[in-house]
Amino acid sequence: MSMTDPISDMLTRVRNAIRVRATTVDVNASRFVHSVAEVLRREGYVEDIRKTEGADGRPRLRIYLKYDVDGNPVISSIGRISRPGRRDYRGVARIPKVLNGLGIAVLSTSRGVFSDREARAAGVGGEVLCEIW
Repeated sequence: MSMTDPISDMLTRVRNAIRVRATTVDVNASRFVHSVAEVLRREGYVEDIRKTEGADGRPRLRIYLKYDVDGNPVISSIGRISRPGRRDYRGVARIPKVLNGLGIAVLSTSRGVFSDREARAAGVGGEVLCEIW
C-alpha cells in the first residue's frame, strides 16, 4: 500500500515514541523525510539520525530521541501544518514564530528544508510543513 503523506507518518511515529518514552524510533526513509529529521537534529530536538534497513529490506531512518536530565522529552508537541489536501505557503515576511521563538516551524523551500530561523536568515519562504516545541 502506498503512503500519501510520509511526513505525517514520521511525525506520528515520533509523537507515539515520545509518549511511551522510547529512545529510538524507525521511520520509512526518503530524502525528504531525512531532510526534515536533519532539521530536527540541527535544532536540538533529536540526538542523532542513522540510516538502517528494516526487516523487510527497505531503507529506514532510526531517529534517536532526546530527553532532559529528568527524563522529560525535549519535544513537547509536534504537529503537521501543511497537509496534502491543504497546503500552507508563506512568504519570508509571514513565516510563523512558534511560541515567540521557543519552538520551530519546518519549511520546505526552493533551497531545501529549513527551520523558520534558517529560512528568515536565507530570505526565502516556502511551505510550512510542521511546528515543533
